Amino acid sequence: MKNIIISLFLIAIVNISYSQKYSGAYQCSQKKQHSKLFSPMNLKSANSPKHSFDVLNYNLYFDIYTCYSTPYSKAFKANNTITIKVDSVLNQIQLNAVVSSLTIDSVKLAGTSFTHVNDILTITLDRIYNPGETLDVKIYYKHKNVTDNAFYAKNGYVFTDSEPEGARKWFPCWDKPSDKALVTIKARVPKTVLLGANGRLTDSTTIADTTYYTWTSADPVATYITVLTSRKNWNLQIIYWHKISNPQDSVPLRLYYNGDSGEDPSFIASILPEMTTFYSQKFGEHPFEKNGFATLNDDFSWGGMENQTLTSLCADCWQEPLVAHEYAHQWFGDMITCATWKDLWLNEGFATHIEALWAEHNGGYSAYKADVLDKANYYLQNNPEWAIADPSWETTTPSTNVLFNYAVTYCKGASVLAMFRYVVGDIVYFNTLHTYANDPEFKYQSAIIPDFIAKINQYTGQDYTWYFNEWLTQPNHPIYANTYQIINQGSNNWAVQFIANQTQGNTGFFKMPIELKINFSDGTDTLVKVMNDVNNQVFDFAFLKEPDTLIFDPDTNIILKQATISLITGINNNISNLGTFTAYPNPSSGLINMILPFKNELVSISIFNLQGQNIYSEQIIADHNTFKQIDLSKYGNGNYLIKISNYYKIYTKKILLN
Repeated sequence: MKNIIISLFLIAIVNISYSQKYSGAYQCSQKKQHSKLFSPMNLKSANSPKHSFDVLNYNLYFDIYTCYSTPYSKAFKANNTITIKVDSVLNQIQLNAVVSSLTIDSVKLAGTSFTHVNDILTITLDRIYNPGETLDVKIYYKHKNVTDNAFYAKNGYVFTDSEPEGARKWFPCWDKPSDKALVTIKARVPKTVLLGANGRLTDSTTIADTTYYTWTSADPVATYITVLTSRKNWNLQIIYWHKISNPQDSVPLRLYYNGDSGEDPSFIASILPEMTTFYSQKFGEHPFEKNGFATLNDDFSWGGMENQTLTSLCADCWQEPLVAHEYAHQWFGDMITCATWKDLWLNEGFATHIEALWAEHNGGYSAYKADVLDKANYYLQNNPEWAIADPSWETTTPSTNVLFNYAVTYCKGASVLAMFRYVVGDIVYFNTLHTYANDPEFKYQSAIIPDFIAKINQYTGQDYTWYFNEWLTQPNHPIYANTYQIINQGSNNWAVQFIANQTQGNTGFFKMPIELKINFSDGTDTLVKVMNDVNNQVFDFAFLKEPDTLIFDPDTNIILKQATISLITGINNNISNLGTFTAYPNPSSGLINMILPFKNELVSISIFNLQGQNIYSEQIIADHNTFKQIDLSKYGNGNYLIKISNYYKIYTKKILLN
């Protein structure tokens, strides 16, 4: 008799939705992909892979007075006093400083000399310094009148934009995200200019036609999110968010905008306090002394950039999804910063996922799921087939088209978090995010992906390394070709046998909990959830009424997948011994009886506790309903998993000892 196979396609890959173009993550991705400030061919890592010193503070002064008027020269004079803590014995330091952008005039520290070649400023110190010592080095330099896509001056705007490694084009620094430092930015500008930067405004003095600004950060800043932003005749609106911990204290939220062109940030101003409260409740209270957004000109034509406490936006881009994405970075990206570009998921995956959480806050779970599926479908249609976290990126920064790829870095990155929410449930999920964000080891510091995983494992008491390894370090996604059959066992006893089969050949196996919806002929249904931890795994379910159909992942919780499911009827000659094994009694006081319906086959028997420890293993030849008895009484009460495997398949059953 021929097999009859009915295929039910569970996932349809859809065209890019219109809304995708206007998601905050999409705009962020496009901005960063189109950035020209970095080329991997020019990467010069000063002390990679091991760093010999830690920068504690950058004290920067910029005379940019002439940059605001025609012909909008990009030339300026500056100095940078760098406070350094020595981590290993050294008599010289190396800093990133791009030769085509910066001219080094002098270095002030008695007895020092310097060279500036191949984009590296090497300073020979006055003596040998030992670990734990600190020193100040003051560097006088000039920025050349060049377009370097990091320092911009045009039509009354002067601003910087540095991700991933453009800070080295406007000030000498150790330009890696792991080395965060306090920053003070002082600037001389015309009195008609409003200028913002990281931290709080500690001084603003106007003398005649000149204003001197001083901005000081109370918290460490990574170089790529260090910013100077300014414009002639800017408009400024300041709103205040009152802290949850102390409503009498407030945080200023500064909105810089171009009123001359009709920009209107009033809607964002109206929702920003609520957004701040929502993020504070989910991830910990707003972490900085101020925050803000500033719209720029057509030199900044894409999306936004999450500079610490002052986000840059494209002209008139007062859009809720974009603001939601960039503002989320203040917690994930700024407060906790990826230590290397390999760990960028901790920034972009999180901020993209939080867009969906904000949608859920406003529109309920259906709005959340629509956002999640929209991004998952974009990834499935545009997957370039590389992993989210590539080990080589730790030392060699890839091109911006790779690093900020929208399909992988943003959409797949966000989907990994959405699926982890499904794996562990809402309570555990949100508690782990809050715990990670408020851990003093990471807060205001840098983190690597294993740091986050370790915090998850510590909080839950479970090891979820398997989950993050498969989704972050492997490319691609599972492709399921599942099968099931309905078996009439007589006397109104029915069985459903489901075989979980992944067929992808371009990546490894993806262990995941899977949900199965079984519909019955009387119009009822039941939902079961099982852990699919090996390929070709067989699951058996017994019922006292007739099953009709089985739907795999009915709520599309495994959002990164392609899948079909086939109902097998008649005799199947392609799969060996689909008949299940029997284990009884269940519950049991200790003695487990098993009937193995194999035909002269070598069969492996393994029993695991819920911690995944193998407590029993044996291989036997099973032939025509072989009887096997195992005594588990010494292992104590609880649930155990029995795995029976032959050459073709793995069969599992849970059993309870009481």
